[in-house]
Amino acid sequence: MESAWLVPAALVVGAVIGAAIAVTIVAAAAAGRRAAALASPSLPAGIDQVIDVLDRAAILLDASSTPVRVSPSTADSGLLVGGVVRPELSELARQVRITGEPVELELVLPRTGRRDPARHLLVRAALVTGRWVLVLAEDRTEAVRLEEVRRDFVANVSHELKTPIGAVGLLAEAIESASDEPEQVKRFTARLSTEAQRLAHLTQEIIDLSRIQGAAPIAQVDRVSIDAVVAASIDRARVAADAKSIAVAAGGDRKLVVLGSEPMLVTAVSNLISNAVQYSPDRSRVGVGVIQRDDMVEISVTDQGVGIGEDEQERVFERFFRADPARARNTGGTGLGLAIVKHVVHNHGGEVRLWSQPGRGSTFTIALPIAASATGAPTGGVAA
Repeated sequence: MESAWLVPAALVVGAVIGAAIAVTIVAAAAAGRRAAALASPSLPAGIDQVIDVLDRAAILLDASSTPVRVSPSTADSGLLVGGVVRPELSELARQVRITGEPVELELVLPRTGRRDPARHLLVRAALVTGRWVLVLAEDRTEAVRLEEVRRDFVANVSHELKTPIGAVGLLAEAIESASDEPEQVKRFTARLSTEAQRLAHLTQEIIDLSRIQGAAPIAQVDRVSIDAVVAASIDRARVAADAKSIAVAAGGDRKLVVLGSEPMLVTAVSNLISNAVQYSPDRSRVGVGVIQRDDMVEISVTDQGVGIGEDEQERVFERFFRADPARARNTGGTGLGLAIVKHVVHNHGGEVRLWSQPGRGSTFTIALPIAASATGAPTGGVAA
């Protein structure tokens, strides 16, 4: 009897144990699936396509702030170091996961070997789903630089205008005080006229620079004779050159043509010639040479002045920069002439170069694309 009831009992116990084992196996399988899902979760639908077409740095972070997708622009952003996001981004992602709200951060990253010593980024992070965080970075380096340039420009203009305006006021008072002394009145009036001319020149150059800067397209493009540009430019500087007994000589290739604005090109070349005359000693010589080199026209202005040091040559095209401030004020320089030259040449698709050595003078060269003739060949010429 005893063995009779033991058999069913054994069957029941076996069934219970089997069921428990089955449940354990099912639970383990489910846990395994959850672990696999956590280890290699599927990306949100369409996120790959979105990140691939973004024109800015973009990084998709998983729950551990590991980058799983990046946009093509991210490589040069400085946000990844050895494939790992910077600590600032990890903290940003943590804040987003806690609050569930988008967060943004101004990030300044140092860099070397560039014109700007630091990269300025506006970084924004937001949840894509419950676990994914998308980080976008907008490079504001150029905007920050332009804002600094604008502030410097306003400050420099204010400073430059203050000097002649103050001088005009003082001279007006001096003239009033010396009203009974004709010789003194005549002397003060001459100085007043000089300051007024300086103020008018500075104002005109500020207007010219504002009009041409920013690489804006030229309103009307014409075929421009380089012969005419050089002749008009020399004529503008003739009075100043004659006052210092400086000979201005022109030579080189003739009948060359470029596309652009003749008034703007005359402004650029005349600024170079006037600059050469201002910084050259009396009874010296300024040369203006024109040559066709491949598909470019080169206009070179050479003086016999004091020259420019190598450490200052890259800065001479900056607004209001003067290699010799005291001498520039004595010659009436505004510090804007070469900045205007640079912008005019760039707007015409060319470049401006400088060769100079202290004590041996300077040569400024403008290179412009030559215009094609009606047959499609470059318009060339030969030396006269």
